[in-house]
Amino acid sequence: MHSKQILLSLVTAAGLASASDVVQLKTDTFDEFITKNSLVLAEFYAPWCGHCKALAPEYEVAATELKAKGIQVVKVDCTEEADLCQKQGVEGYPTLKIFRGSLDNPSPYSGQRKSDAIISYMTKQSLPAVSTLTKDTLEAFKTSDKVVVVAYFNADDKKSSETFSAIAEKHRDDYLFGAVSDPALLEAAKITAPGVVVYRSFDEPETVYDGAFEAEAITTFVKTTAIPLIGEVGPETYAGYMSAGIPLAYIFVEGDEQKTKYVTGLKALAQKYKGKINVATIDAAAFGAHAQNLNLESKWPAFAIQDTTKNFKYPFDQTKDLTVEAIEKFVEEFSEGKIEPSIKSEEVPAKQEGPVHVVVAHNYKDIVLDDEKDVLVEFYAHWCGHCKALAPKYEELGKLYFDNPEFAKKVVIAKVDATLNDVPDEIQGFPTIKLFAAGKKGSPIDYQGGRTVEDFVKFIKESGTHGVDATEALAAQQAAPPADSAAEDVGKAAPAATESGDEPGPASTSTEAAAESDKHDEL
Repeated sequence: MHSKQILLSLVTAAGLASASDVVQLKTDTFDEFITKNSLVLAEFYAPWCGHCKALAPEYEVAATELKAKGIQVVKVDCTEEADLCQKQGVEGYPTLKIFRGSLDNPSPYSGQRKSDAIISYMTKQSLPAVSTLTKDTLEAFKTSDKVVVVAYFNADDKKSSETFSAIAEKHRDDYLFGAVSDPALLEAAKITAPGVVVYRSFDEPETVYDGAFEAEAITTFVKTTAIPLIGEVGPETYAGYMSAGIPLAYIFVEGDEQKTKYVTGLKALAQKYKGKINVATIDAAAFGAHAQNLNLESKWPAFAIQDTTKNFKYPFDQTKDLTVEAIEKFVEEFSEGKIEPSIKSEEVPAKQEGPVHVVVAHNYKDIVLDDEKDVLVEFYAHWCGHCKALAPKYEELGKLYFDNPEFAKKVVIAKVDATLNDVPDEIQGFPTIKLFAAGKKGSPIDYQGGRTVEDFVKFIKESGTHGVDATEALAAQQAAPPADSAAEDVGKAAPAATESGDEPGPASTSTEAAAESDKHDEL
């Protein structure tokens, strides 16, 4: 770990001036390079983009490691290759895509943006969903990633093979999967076939599953085993904790001494609730801003539990001493349903003043979950520059439906400041836009399109339960002289979202953009 930090520092200090293993591609070299290489990770970036600058040293380290594995890492400057980036559907920076020897159907990179995570993710992409292991490859495979899942079953056991393959296909981005069917290896492993072993670089190195060979049970076992007894929340682990399907107990700590105190003292608690509640420390110096999301003040140490399914928050009373015994009692009462969630909410508006309905935590259910209406919701942050740029267009969209009595009965355009109100969904970036269709409130649809009013109208028509078509009404509205041409121009400039949250635009050197960057939660 220490050597990796030194390498990252050297890369940053050198300004990437030395020979780089990241290949810079242009319009006239892109197609040929992609089609001549079987696996390529491509970054589409802009030099002014803050997140791109943060990614650069990590990307360099990953490129060097991946080059040795035959995996190419490239980048494209979208300020110079605008047509190429538009052709590739780039709507925000950085955009990372994976190509497999073809320009057709690239897949989005959905891993974390740290070198270790990039290397791990792309290594998985280079392998089959399930690697067939032999006596020559088994031992090396066991230590080829932080978490490795190996199934042991007889060669003629097609049912177990199919079950395991289905699990691997679904979770190939998360773990490495291998299979052993050699009789000699089965005997040497002393595993009752069919069985599964999870090999880890932490805690107990081997954990055996010998229950029913069923997909759901095995998946639950792997997810539970893949997380350390007491882990650490950070950019590389946050998504895994959020998708684990069980509550997460955060311990905000300052320094190694405080961390060691709680890790040592809470091991018994973590073991008792393993598989039911995940327990992890979080560096308050680096990620203290995340405490606000859990309704905690910036006072350390601190403790809170988050229900990752319902996104309820249960902060420990910060006026009390945070002892190990106090945490144990708090967790026990939480598990018994004796603690009420803390709900952060702005005041409910006395009445809705404009065409875009204002949602807060305390009226969320009444507006968003109104089962009679298709409700489009923008989850925004008051400090987010992209949200401000989108506002005129979103207001125009709201007016389109609000002013038409027939439309207003079926469609609501709404917004909620997700930094000031607790909402059921874990929001990863701003703005995030979702459609809660009538009769389907449990399955909201993420909006991934462009940010023109036309794009939103089409999305609501095609994805909404009522299929309201506002195309003609929009044409009539746009034919009228604009009330504020300046606002119109700002709205047209609103950029689209990236996979991990929006990025300040070219004015990112401004004070406001700097403040926005500071407030962005990098988890």
